[in-house]
Amino acid sequence: MPFVTRDPSGALSGVLRDDPGGAEFLEPHHPELQAFMATIAPSAEAFDRLDADFVRVLEDVIEALMARNVIAVTDLPENAQAKLFARKRFRERRQQHALSLFRESGLGDVICGARRRAARLGNGC
Repeated sequence: MPFVTRDPSGALSGVLRDDPGGAEFLEPHHPELQAFMATIAPSAEAFDRLDADFVRVLEDVIEALMARNVIAVTDLPENAQAKLFARKRFRERRQQHALSLFRESGLGDVICGARRRAARLGNGC
C-alpha cells in the first residue's frame, strides 16, 4: 500500500489499498502521492472547525435537556460540569465585549433620530 491509478494525462486519479490489477505502487512519502492526498483530504483547520461546531451542538443539547428537567447539571461528571461552566462563562464574557454598532432601541427610534437630525440641518425626510 498505497497503489495509485492515473488518468490518461499521467496525473494521479486515485489511491487504493490493494492492487486490483494495473495499479502502480508508490511509497507512502512519495511527493506526488503527498501532493494528491493534500488535494483530497480535509485540512486540520476544517476538522478543528467541525469539532468546535459539534461541541457547540452538544452544549445546546445539554442545555435543552436541563431546561426540560430531563437531566440536572449534577448528573454530569465533575469534569464535564467544570468544562461546561467554563465555556458558558467564556461565551458570556466574549459577548459582553463584542462590538456593538447599533443601539438596542427599536427601528422607530433610529428613524425618528434621523428625522430630528435632518430637521436640524434643514434637510427634509
